[in-house]
Amino acid sequence: MKHSPTQSSRIPFSMLTIAALALSLGGALASTAQADDQCQKPGQPLVPDGSEATMEAMLAGQKAVKAFQASNMEYMQCLEARYSAAEADARSATDEDSKALAQADYARSIDAYNAAVSAEEAVAEKFNVALRAFKAANK
Repeated sequence: MKHSPTQSSRIPFSMLTIAALALSLGGALASTAQADDQCQKPGQPLVPDGSEATMEAMLAGQKAVKAFQASNMEYMQCLEARYSAAEADARSATDEDSKALAQADYARSIDAYNAAVSAEEAVAEKFNVALRAFKAANK
């Protein structure tokens, strides 16, 4: 459940508060950018059109899919480390701003992980469709 502050619980921002928040956010964005540099999302491979592909093209496509899956597994392991660290940071945060930033990084990491799983499923399905088409065309 999201917390929404009431009018009476809002704190007016002073210039000092805004400056501190900007520095904090800048540091968080820098650490997120660094984490993004550490977790390299692999590009999806080209899958041949199975209805027109040669055996060599299908084997090359299979090799590309396997390479993608291996790279995607490394990416997902990196994201796991990232969301685990963000979760620990959120638990140990001593102020609400730090906790919110860690929770946001956790959410981004989880979203990226889920997208990586979906991408791998989509690539596998695309190759399986191409393989069925190849087999049908080469009976």
